[in-house]
Amino acid sequence: MDNQMLSIAAIAAGIAIVLLLIFASIFAKRSRKLNTPYYQEKWLELQKLLGDQATWPLAIIDADKLLDHALKAHKYKGKTMGERLVAAQHEISDNDDVWFGHKLRNRLVHEHDVRLKERDMKDALLGIKHALKDLGAL
Repeated sequence: MDNQMLSIAAIAAGIAIVLLLIFASIFAKRSRKLNTPYYQEKWLELQKLLGDQATWPLAIIDADKLLDHALKAHKYKGKTMGERLVAAQHEISDNDDVWFGHKLRNRLVHEHDVRLKERDMKDALLGIKHALKDLGAL
């Protein structure tokens, strides 16, 4: 009976160690510190595109790419940015605004006759900027 108890205790300890390593691995990936100067520089570059209405779409596309870069750097899983946004939804304070920006980016890339309003451009960039802040990129 003592050998059986020892075996059970050893198995339980082994399972506990494995679970601890798994949780530590997940936490370590999520808490990775991003290179904030890189993201700040890129954000400043895309802000220069806001002076001309003709380059607003490019600013939104670049902001979306920058957010996707931050999601990948945090190791969020997913084949697409949309899947990575879903994986990160608990880290992002306002998912609706981020999704608005991402969907607007998709419209700009896939549709030919999108008329971009200033309010939509500002809302999209503000949502993406907040997400970058939530992720520790800005």
